[in-house]
Amino acid sequence: MTNIYTPQQQRVLLITSLLIIGGFIVVGLSGYVSAFLGAGILYVVFQPWFRALTVKRKWNRSLVTALLIIFSLVVIILPFLTLSLLLIGRIQYYSQHTDDILNLVKKAEDLTGYQITSPQNIRSITQQAASYASKLLPSLAGGALDFIVILGVLFFTLYYMFVQQEDFLKGLRKYLPFKRDTQQELGESLKNNVNANVLGQLLVCLVQGVLTGATLWIFNVPDAPFWGVVAFFMAFVPVLGTPLVWGPAGLIKLSQGDTGEGVGILLVGVIVIINIDNLLRIMLAKRMGDIHPLITLAGIVLGVPIFGILGLVVGPLLLSYFIVLIHVFERENKKQEEEVIKDEERLEQKAEQAIVKKR
Repeated sequence: MTNIYTPQQQRVLLITSLLIIGGFIVVGLSGYVSAFLGAGILYVVFQPWFRALTVKRKWNRSLVTALLIIFSLVVIILPFLTLSLLLIGRIQYYSQHTDDILNLVKKAEDLTGYQITSPQNIRSITQQAASYASKLLPSLAGGALDFIVILGVLFFTLYYMFVQQEDFLKGLRKYLPFKRDTQQELGESLKNNVNANVLGQLLVCLVQGVLTGATLWIFNVPDAPFWGVVAFFMAFVPVLGTPLVWGPAGLIKLSQGDTGEGVGILLVGVIVIINIDNLLRIMLAKRMGDIHPLITLAGIVLGVPIFGILGLVVGPLLLSYFIVLIHVFERENKKQEEEVIKDEERLEQKAEQAIVKKR
């Protein structure tokens, strides 16, 4: 029986069907984007360990993958979840008990002589901060079942990315619309971003969080461990970071008449914590991924509202990919221009040779 569609119509309908079905798949899996992104990030982080154990030591691939999953659960997921729950719980506490914040603002106003904002605005800002933190950070408060499903999808994806690594990489190379050189550049950019914004940033933020918490504890600031956790998360944001924690703490101490403690917090923050941050970033920049701080900052602003806490990595990665593709586009255009010039030169040479032959 003859098909009623022409080959061109069949091709258009095939592409349309793929786009429609693909759209349904993307919409259906949109709630699990964080799981797939997290699996990709952990895949890049654990890739050197996986190769060392499976290639050099000849360990069983499934066993190594299972050990890496257990390691990531115990060392990464559970501690991060605990810190998130601690942070969200305290923010929600302050959002429901705004009197403490209002008293601090009142003392700051008495010290400076300026009215900072109204009590209604402070309550509104505090409640909005609690709501934003609950959405940004993963927690069981958002639903234990959803969290378990996302975690299961993450580890399930990670397992097959390692166990069927050759097929996974072969599929990427086959279906990505880029040349081999471009794919290598994108892979290197992914590796640099993960190293710089996961491993490097995590180390820097951990050091800054510990230093900030210890400083506040030494100078008798209430809830110093909590504010150390806040400093850990804030340290992911370049430039601003921990000064948003120890700066107000020092000013509050000054407003309460504790001049020595207030000055001590500010001095330690400016002399030690900020310089440690700059020193570590410079030391790790070349070793763990040469990513410009502006790309990191702009990427965080771009990625966090869209992807939540994973936007700390995904945002800078998107900007890096955009820059890589621009360079590739520029390079390909340059090659085409050179080829056009060469073709024109060949035509001119042939024309000249034809003229010489006629003579």
